[in-house]
Amino acid sequence: MIDPGYFQRVSQQTPTTMWVNNPTREEARLAIEAGALGCTCNPSYCQKMIDHPEEGTYARALLDEAVRESSTDGEAEEILQRKPIKAIAGIFLPTYEKSGRMHGYVSIQGDPIREGDPNVIIEEAFKNRTLGHNVCIKVPVTASGLSAMEEMIAKGVLINSTEVFGVAQAHSLCETYRRVTKKSGKRPKMYLSHITGIYDEYLRNYVIEHNVEISQDVLWQAGLAVARKVYQLLVDRRYPVTFVGGGARGLHHFTEMVGGGVVVTINWAGTAEKLLQDNPPVVYRLFNPVPRHVIAELMRKLPDFRRGYLNQGLRVEDYEEFGPVEFFRGSFIKSWSRVLDLAKERRKVFREDLSVGGS
Repeated sequence: MIDPGYFQRVSQQTPTTMWVNNPTREEARLAIEAGALGCTCNPSYCQKMIDHPEEGTYARALLDEAVRESSTDGEAEEILQRKPIKAIAGIFLPTYEKSGRMHGYVSIQGDPIREGDPNVIIEEAFKNRTLGHNVCIKVPVTASGLSAMEEMIAKGVLINSTEVFGVAQAHSLCETYRRVTKKSGKRPKMYLSHITGIYDEYLRNYVIEHNVEISQDVLWQAGLAVARKVYQLLVDRRYPVTFVGGGARGLHHFTEMVGGGVVVTINWAGTAEKLLQDNPPVVYRLFNPVPRHVIAELMRKLPDFRRGYLNQGLRVEDYEEFGPVEFFRGSFIKSWSRVLDLAKERRKVFREDLSVGGS
């Protein structure tokens, strides 16, 4: 019998789905061949493509196009972001069509610097959704994001709610979705992305910086403990929202989620490739209980685990300044700012060329 590969077997034997994160065009094709049924891209995408050894020339050419098509550097980056993601959406379009619009979605997220303004989120969302029927709008679950999503849900916009770390954030999103859909009658597909791996990275940094004495076996389970609780919340309350596990920083961020009706998004290089190579057995792991002593130690020693794990550990006004949210968004702002600088440099070059040509 020919082995179809790890991700194909996961799809055949479980309700768990693999998506690929921030892929190149070739990685998107390889991921689909391996069994990927969707894709996520974040605000770091353009910077990653510009710096990529294979996509750099292509991405820089798109940057030049975007600069010529814009009047400001901020506008150039918004235009640039849509160009490569439109290409990725086109690669996933056959998956979308063959699945009867069940799969093949590609997520795009706008300017992280201005995401505190719901009007900016809404304006970008309606521009980005024109890229294709299978384009999904990523919106952070913060006070401003929730405000923006109220209008977007009511207008039937497909959303991937992101920057979710705490149970309270998940609850706010689901209740917002339930309330708005009941009032508006619109029920667009809603994904909820819990950024499990980044949560673990943030907590690991905290342990190092504060010299926290904690078992590595316990720390390893932190992000997954919250992810499991969020998923169970969706199941118990029958929220019509699809759980997405994101920000993978290890193979376990995929393998430990297998068995649930979830999506897990992973990088092709270093994660998907490694899982294909290792070809582990397909085992239901999501429903394995987290021991009480593990939760107790995490709650006692890591304040931001406690805030994320407790049902009411965070208030809506706390979401944007929650440690792991700031950590995650900070990486986006750094990447976005670098592309803004590149756009500024290219605009200066074009102006100088025009000046020389006109003299």
